[in-house]
Amino acid sequence: MKLYYAPGTCALACWISLRWAGAEFDVAKADFASAEFRRVNPLAAVPALDLDGERAMTQCSAILDWIAGHYPEARLGHDGSEQDHFRFAETMAFLTGDFHPAFWPYFTPQRYTTDASSEALDKVRAASAPRIDRVMTHLDRLIGEGRHVHGDQRSVADAYAYAMARWTRPMAKSWKHYPGISRLFGWMEEDADVREVLELSA
Repeated sequence: MKLYYAPGTCALACWISLRWAGAEFDVAKADFASAEFRRVNPLAAVPALDLDGERAMTQCSAILDWIAGHYPEARLGHDGSEQDHFRFAETMAFLTGDFHPAFWPYFTPQRYTTDASSEALDKVRAASAPRIDRVMTHLDRLIGEGRHVHGDQRSVADAYAYAMARWTRPMAKSWKHYPGISRLFGWMEEDADVREVLELSA
């Protein structure tokens, strides 16, 4: 099993979660221009998890869901009840469908304007701030007075949220401005697996 990643991407969540699960796997930094990686993932995106099957697993939330289900003893998903299953799926859908896309205008502003001038691109980035704040505020609300994104124990949702919330570090309103997210960061960055993955993935 090999995980393909790129520094600074949400592939970090899969790497952390595989470590938490006690999985045996290799990692490889993706070469997006290579024919070999395009064979692994024709979309030329990470993460991709190659199990030497007919095709690699792609899409971060799908890989995280597989990890949680494939390693149930690690208790990285829902508790098995119908209600908790829904809440967990709802949280993961939020992280994929709302949280992640909120950052696209900030990192790839050229997708959102036909004006390639620096001034226009800066305006697109500035316009992303309210949406990023909205999803960060909702994530903070999900964490509440605790320190986990879902329930009262670590899950793949913690790794997913952490990997993406780190993107706010250079912004005027970073993760440090949200008390719940700050608690999440506090315990994540004390975790030995997280620290090692951060060092290896840099």
